[in-house]
Amino acid sequence: METDHDLDARHLACPLPLLRTRQTLGRLEPGSILRVVATDSGSWRDIPAYLGQSPHELVRCEEVNEEYRFWIRVGTA
Repeated sequence: METDHDLDARHLACPLPLLRTRQTLGRLEPGSILRVVATDSGSWRDIPAYLGQSPHELVRCEEVNEEYRFWIRVGTA
């Protein structure tokens, strides 16, 4: 899947992957796609939970080789 912006949150401990994701989403244009890659297992739960309460859409997520990858469509605030 093509992305407009990538966020490397690997090797960051909880809650930093979620916090960096939120900060980055706030700077991007609505409709763009952000890909987040994290290694903290808590991000597998935290990022989708946050997105469920936000205007942003989780388009796809996967776990590959202990990396958690999320594709997020930026919503309007």
